[in-house]
Amino acid sequence: MSPWKIAAVQMDCKLGENKANLASIRAKLREAAGKGAKLIVFPECILSGYGFGSREAVRECAEEMPGISTLAIAEDCAELGVHCVFGLFEKTGEEVFNACALVGPQGFIAGYRKTHLPCLGADRFTDPGDRPYAVHDLGGLKLGMHICFDGSFPETSRVLTLLGADLIVLPTNWAEQALRMATLVPRCRAFENHVYFLAANRIGEESGFEYIGRSSISDYRGDSLAFADHGDAAILYAEIDPSAAAQKRVVTCAGEYEIDRVNWRRPDLYGELVKGDVFGGHNSSEPEA
Repeated sequence: MSPWKIAAVQMDCKLGENKANLASIRAKLREAAGKGAKLIVFPECILSGYGFGSREAVRECAEEMPGISTLAIAEDCAELGVHCVFGLFEKTGEEVFNACALVGPQGFIAGYRKTHLPCLGADRFTDPGDRPYAVHDLGGLKLGMHICFDGSFPETSRVLTLLGADLIVLPTNWAEQALRMATLVPRCRAFENHVYFLAANRIGEESGFEYIGRSSISDYRGDSLAFADHGDAAILYAEIDPSAAAQKRVVTCAGEYEIDRVNWRRPDLYGELVKGDVFGGHNSSEPEA
């Protein structure tokens, strides 16, 4: 497999201003493509912002997928020969989801709907994701997507790994209170699954929250390939080798010191993982008004 140059865009956006935000996304997409990136990943809800106070306000900024913005970005991807992941709100019928879109040179490829919803910002008013996790082959790079709070659950990254992901991307909106998530979780998920892990966070202040940036790209050993500063706009770049992530067995000394954290699991002992609501902390799937 050939190496891939990937990019994480750390940027601000304007609450409720999809048109202006789309223009900024397209400009950053061109900038990253001009530096040789073949996959460019943007933060969670970068198309509209996140700090909405009602379901109605979220729906006003939600789009269909594919829709106006995915088609516009698809035009750029076709011209530039790149793939792009960006966050938005998706509406379908009466439902509205916190989602991200995967777009490439051939157009819209897939969407992902956030499955774990915190009591925070717009997630208080969205519907929980209802689709199975999936991995998408971009032509030599197998990509898995999840969003922000999904990264708090090791199961999410593990499922994407078992589905064959070489790279897991996490568009996110981490505010100051999520500093530990930004500094600890990406490298841990990369290490425990032997995959590359990209976290693209936003910056700026919105609805009383300050977003910290600290986007990162980690390799399959859990080492940091690129890490952005606190609160500054940036584009991170890294070259990754999908074949290295696919080789799960780590051989330090053949026959004496070998480790495989994926294939040497014991799922016959993991029944407790799927019981759910063990401590009575279930988060209702019914969105607030």
